[in-house]
Amino acid sequence: MGVKHWMIVALLALAAAAHAGPTVESWQTSRGTKVMFVNAPDLPMVDVRVVLDAGSARDGDLAGLAGFTSAMLTEGAGEWDADDLALRLEERAIQLGSGSLRDMAWVNLRSLIEPEVLEVALDSAAAVLAEPRFDADALERVRQQMQIAVRRSLQSPSTVAKQRFFQTLYADHPYAHPPSGTEASLAAISRDDLERFHRRYYAAANAVVAIVGAVDRQTAEDIAERVTRRLPVGQHAPALPAPPAVSGSELRESFPSTQTHIYVGQSGMARHDPDYFPLYVGNHVLGGGSLVSTLGEEVRNKRGLSYSVYSYFSPMRVQGPFLMVAQTKNEQADEALQVMRETLLRFVEQGPSEKELEAAKQNLIGGFPLRIASNGKIVTYLAMMGFYDYPLDWLDTLPGKLAAVNVAQVRDAFARRINAPGGIAVIVGGSG
Repeated sequence: MGVKHWMIVALLALAAAAHAGPTVESWQTSRGTKVMFVNAPDLPMVDVRVVLDAGSARDGDLAGLAGFTSAMLTEGAGEWDADDLALRLEERAIQLGSGSLRDMAWVNLRSLIEPEVLEVALDSAAAVLAEPRFDADALERVRQQMQIAVRRSLQSPSTVAKQRFFQTLYADHPYAHPPSGTEASLAAISRDDLERFHRRYYAAANAVVAIVGAVDRQTAEDIAERVTRRLPVGQHAPALPAPPAVSGSELRESFPSTQTHIYVGQSGMARHDPDYFPLYVGNHVLGGGSLVSTLGEEVRNKRGLSYSVYSYFSPMRVQGPFLMVAQTKNEQADEALQVMRETLLRFVEQGPSEKELEAAKQNLIGGFPLRIASNGKIVTYLAMMGFYDYPLDWLDTLPGKLAAVNVAQVRDAFARRINAPGGIAVIVGGSG
């Protein structure tokens, strides 16, 4: 390696050291809930995020059950119906919300640290987590809202293509069905189903609390206890099964649109994958850097075959997908798909150049401070770290691990892990 290369490596190492993350503390509540805490004294506020292993992977036979349960949390809890709860929060500028994905569900809280306000915020959050009312009128309103959202989403060829891809890749695995459910599955969900799901998965042993704000350790301990004290101790959700082995296939579906959406991919990686960093950094060269990526150059810039093209890994509790995605004119779909596959094959065989990899690492490391530039962003990272059992220094060591990736590691990881140009291809558009 030349002097120039070693200078770049040294600069990346210095940049990584300069971008160290915040100091993270961790402990367990008296009821067994993991807590992640960062003291951030600059603003008189506190952000709290409670995550639970209660995402759509736990839906069972009722697709959308986790999302429905999550959506109902803030529609009345404890002694307050939906209107009373909303007014109680609004009067004090308290932000309280909920959501869910395939792996997790969450409740977010943001409040001033003024004692009278924080008291109301914590009491409300504790009720939302442990005592949702599932009132009949709110339940039917949310059901209709979710069904309308499903109908609207299916008017998008991109949504249809992504759903077909997940169904094909994951077959009968819990990741296969859409987290938002279907109109039919949402219609079939009863109040008893919601209560049963909440009783099983909204438990102290199945939760992680992340706290970031202008509070000391003792106050953070009190916050964590207050928010989770009404939850049953319960048990952690069981481990998810490994995804099935699925051979390459091609699915084409007609859709009344002038544009075709292409999803090409395969099983990717889980959160603790030993190839995580080589795959992550390598993908930034391949398609994660958008228009300046290899896919962007070959598909869009050189040939004008796509309005947008990109690739990504989506690591989850078990193997999430690796995907290449493109949007193109109907008449160009076959050519775009071919170029995407050829580009992936060439990347797997040759890997990135030294120059491309160094540029990718500089971009990722240089952008790192923006990812933790607010308390809200930090608390999201903390919750993720606690949920997936990452070490407390994960944010500190992340830039250094990115800087340490080399071309040989990327080539090796992609050669072993990515089956090019095979995998699953889903093409949804007017030319189907």
